[in-house]
Amino acid sequence: MASIVQAIMTGILLGGLYALIGVGMSLIFGIMKITNIAHGDLMILSAFFTLMLTANLFKSIILALIVSIIIMIVIGVLVQKFLINSVIDKGSEPALLVTFGLSIVLQNAMILKFGPNSQLISTAISEVNIFRHGQLSMSGQYLLNFVVAVVIIVILTILINRTSLGRGIRATSNDVMAAELMGINTKRMYIIAMALTMTATCIAGLLVGSTFVFYPSSGTQYLIIAFGVVVIGGMGSIPGTLIGGIILGVTQLLGASIFGTPYQMLTGYVVLLILLTLRPQGLLGKAKRK
Repeated sequence: MASIVQAIMTGILLGGLYALIGVGMSLIFGIMKITNIAHGDLMILSAFFTLMLTANLFKSIILALIVSIIIMIVIGVLVQKFLINSVIDKGSEPALLVTFGLSIVLQNAMILKFGPNSQLISTAISEVNIFRHGQLSMSGQYLLNFVVAVVIIVILTILINRTSLGRGIRATSNDVMAAELMGINTKRMYIIAMALTMTATCIAGLLVGSTFVFYPSSGTQYLIIAFGVVVIGGMGSIPGTLIGGIILGVTQLLGASIFGTPYQMLTGYVVLLILLTLRPQGLLGKAKRK
């Protein structure tokens, strides 16, 4: 029983990190209706930037994170302006192929620059336990991941739903032509959305890199996690990513606790398939008629 309670508690905290991994993909899909295949690779690239800046320039990991966010926003805006915007009017398939090509380029560039070896971002909190009672314990790093994820998701939800900028983004998401007729610069909304995505992705990269070891090829692993989160929660639903992340995290760790570690990923994605069968649009997604 203690192992099951531990799995549920850790799964909830892990679900927060999963939600933060998926929120950028959900934001991009909700606004631009494209699936960013390079999402995981961009997150790992941001982790490498933060690691490199911490090791060579800054003693403060927060300062390194801020600089990494600026770099990733510039990269994201350039990708949006010169790659995605040039094909976004031609349907979802060309944009999907562009991001797939970007993923391949990023993975190979990271292998050339940083090498194939595993890396880990060292933080003071990574070795801290918030409490330990018998067989139960709570990692300080996991708790930090969860709190940061909730804060980021709340901020993004308020920004999208309660501000004039958010209204412009939602109008662009709902109907591009109608938004343009109302004087909204939709390409500018796309760039702002990409900047928000890069910020969340960079923070996720730091937390992933300080929680688990990562490689230049780790992006695919986290892309699959992001897919699971946004599909369970509902494609385009920012609050849904938190629910999706918690469900995926809890089911994975329960599966590992009950059936063994090799079944961790399998259990999570079996639950994903069941939820897709029962509610194809996701828990907070809206069904669309064709």
